[in-house]
Amino acid sequence: MNDIKELMHKVDEHEDSILFLSQQLEQALPPHDHQKGQLLLVFGGIAYLQTREKDFYIPSNHYIWIPGAYTHSLMFNAQDLYITNIYFPSTDKYDDPFYNELGIYPVSKLLSEILNFAGQWYGNYFEGSWEYEVLSTLKHLLPKENLKKFSIQLPTTDDVRLKKITVYIKDNLQEALTLAHIADQFGLSIRSTTRLFNEKLQISFVQYVKMLRVIHAMQLLKDSDMSISEIAYEVGYSSIAAFSNTFQQLTNLRPTEFKSMIQ
Repeated sequence: MNDIKELMHKVDEHEDSILFLSQQLEQALPPHDHQKGQLLLVFGGIAYLQTREKDFYIPSNHYIWIPGAYTHSLMFNAQDLYITNIYFPSTDKYDDPFYNELGIYPVSKLLSEILNFAGQWYGNYFEGSWEYEVLSTLKHLLPKENLKKFSIQLPTTDDVRLKKITVYIKDNLQEALTLAHIADQFGLSIRSTTRLFNEKLQISFVQYVKMLRVIHAMQLLKDSDMSISEIAYEVGYSSIAAFSNTFQQLTNLRPTEFKSMIQ
């Protein structure tokens, strides 16, 4: 389905159905939304979900819950990435706050078993069918698992000054990036630079740099043969322990665990 209108028509064609689509996506769709809530599962690579406020990074064996009427677009850079989408009607009986917030979580063993059971399902399933009951139960279980959110959420901005700063940071991650250095580089005071990050991105300079470094490390873990220590140095860490601790803080996984998960 290369036509976004065709896809949106298919998703919301039957407002009371659960739509199951398991397919290899070959290009990003433009920003869009639909009335149904979306369970998007990622296997074999890293996907990127863009919204108006943030870019979300979804590693292999994780899922993202997207509430209905939430504008987004999906991007990825791995040929072996495999996506499963399940669209749930907004009219169903489940009203847990979980379903009102966008969130990324690991695919648990229980969820994985249900997906394996679903096998090659495809298309719309309606109330009264056993497929509908299985998928409805799957949705009901999501908030019950109480899993930790995957917290790589990089805020974006239209501020011209801050865009230049963030591009510079991205291009110089291997360097010892400090707030004082960035402020001097762009002719700003430390106070002004701090305020830019806090007001425009709602995140501190230090946290933003941490996010970018871990994101780049994720990409290297997926796409390169570099060792963990080489990757730590490449993204600006002189201590493997500090790199590993920061990586775990933001992803709930050690770099070695993440690498084994995406291979």
